[in-house]
Amino acid sequence: MVAGMLAGAVATAVLAAGGGAVGGDGPCYESKVGARFAPPTAFVSSSAITYDKKLVPAGSRIEVEQRGGPGGMAVTLRVQGMKPGHAYGAHVHQKPCGADPAAAGGHYQDRQDPVQPSENPAYVNPENEVWLDFTAREDGSGEARARHDWEFRPGGAASVVLHREQGGAGDRLACFTVPFAPVG
Repeated sequence: MVAGMLAGAVATAVLAAGGGAVGGDGPCYESKVGARFAPPTAFVSSSAITYDKKLVPAGSRIEVEQRGGPGGMAVTLRVQGMKPGHAYGAHVHQKPCGADPAAAGGHYQDRQDPVQPSENPAYVNPENEVWLDFTAREDGSGEARARHDWEFRPGGAASVVLHREQGGAGDRLACFTVPFAPVG
């Protein structure tokens, strides 16, 4: 299932263009990045940061894939090494990760709530945001996929945050900086 995940702390991106797209005709793109989680104080830094080593152990893995084209996109999350049986929330966030869990900013929203931080259910929902909630299997692996008929705005999406609870939010357990691709 997750055999293609990267073993190192450095994430690698693969972008491809070709015919056919998730949402219609025209050019398509694919981006796949992966990394191992490390604490923000680790000697060797990582694009994947764990803030809670009990629920997201150092050395656990994450991979995020984005596919799409004009008219839509799909984002897939795969993890290994999580706490078995735990129900994690996961969402795309606006900014890159940092040592402070708040560095990633709020959830990416297709229709942006004019009131920030956003708490209005008209904006905070899986149709307007990218929700990738999952429950870790007995072996600590998990997977989730979200599909939308919209794409990210340039510079609008920069990370995936794992939360303590599924649904709208919860404490931030870990963060992975992802070079999401807008088609524009």
